[in-house]
Amino acid sequence: YTLSLHDALPILIDLFGLTAEQVRHDFPEVYQHVAETVKPERDSNNRASYQKNWWTFGEPRSDLRPALENLSRYIATVETAKHRVFQFLDAEILPDNMLVAIASKDAAQLAILSSVIHLNWVSVNSASLGMYIGDVRYTKSRCFDPFPFPDASDAHKATLRALGEELDGTRKRVLAEHPDLTLTGLYNVLEKLKSREPLTPEDEDVKHRGLVLIIKELHEQIDRAAFEAYGWPHTLGDEEILARLVALNAERAEEEARGMVRWLRPDYQRPRFGKGLVSEVAVEFDLGDNVIAIDKGLPVFPKDRYEQPLSVKRVLMAASQPMSADAIARAFKGPAKVRVQRVEDILKVLLRYGDIVDMGEGKFAARAAA
Repeated sequence: YTLSLHDALPILIDLFGLTAEQVRHDFPEVYQHVAETVKPERDSNNRASYQKNWWTFGEPRSDLRPALENLSRYIATVETAKHRVFQFLDAEILPDNMLVAIASKDAAQLAILSSVIHLNWVSVNSASLGMYIGDVRYTKSRCFDPFPFPDASDAHKATLRALGEELDGTRKRVLAEHPDLTLTGLYNVLEKLKSREPLTPEDEDVKHRGLVLIIKELHEQIDRAAFEAYGWPHTLGDEEILARLVALNAERAEEEARGMVRWLRPDYQRPRFGKGLVSEVAVEFDLGDNVIAIDKGLPVFPKDRYEQPLSVKRVLMAASQPMSADAIARAFKGPAKVRVQRVEDILKVLLRYGDIVDMGEGKFAARAAA
């Protein structure tokens, strides 16, 4: 329930877990307010549970509450917004129906969600409201649940985590120091900078006080770190990003059908959802002309077993960074899973003969020429 205190921000009254008697005894002012403003409407509601438990939320979000337990913060984004911004909220803040809450305190995941890779996915799978130009609705079932996060190394996660913390901290510090500034205002100027649109004197003021150039640089570094976490080139266009995400989504669906689930919060998710249960299969998307073939222009993996090591070595020599067996398998036309084991065997042979270098964490690189 929302209670306005003078010109302050609305306050959400959450009485979940308390009986009416406890509220009346411990919080009499709150009880009186809810009894006066909420109970009359609940008394006329057709749902018996709403009438009986008139002082509590009608929908207590039984899935979200346990997910937020023991978290000091969680990631949130406004369901409908001109600019898709993800930020941390303190766990004491209860999200209302206009927020999409993601039960994670990991800044690496905040960084991935803030990256151009995720935002491209959102641009195709979110719904336009048609009320304001550019305003779109972030739908959990379409934008978040089927989105394939990267199988990132610890080093990549550390980089993403540091950038995510800095982005969130910078924005929070700016807004705390300048109460007249808003996230929307900051990102309005950021978009103008990205499109090289001339800035008004007001925009220049926001840019200066809001540290928008730093925010812009942090987003650029996050984008680069996200590409590296996926093992993808930094030069991919929007269509190529979407194509790779769709292909990765399909691969994850195959994995989950076999019982292999890449949990985002294994300590929380595995005990609750991993016992004898295969995670629901990733959603298949028909993106039509928005996506080009993922393997367009890729070489064919040779059938000749003696030519295969040379092809793998060529892929590593052309790569700008170490690659895993899975990434090498995806560098050829067709489904990657059918040749991952063969690529792993080839890497062992190349390593034995000194043609490649083991870079750790399952990644390999071509040995530099003497």
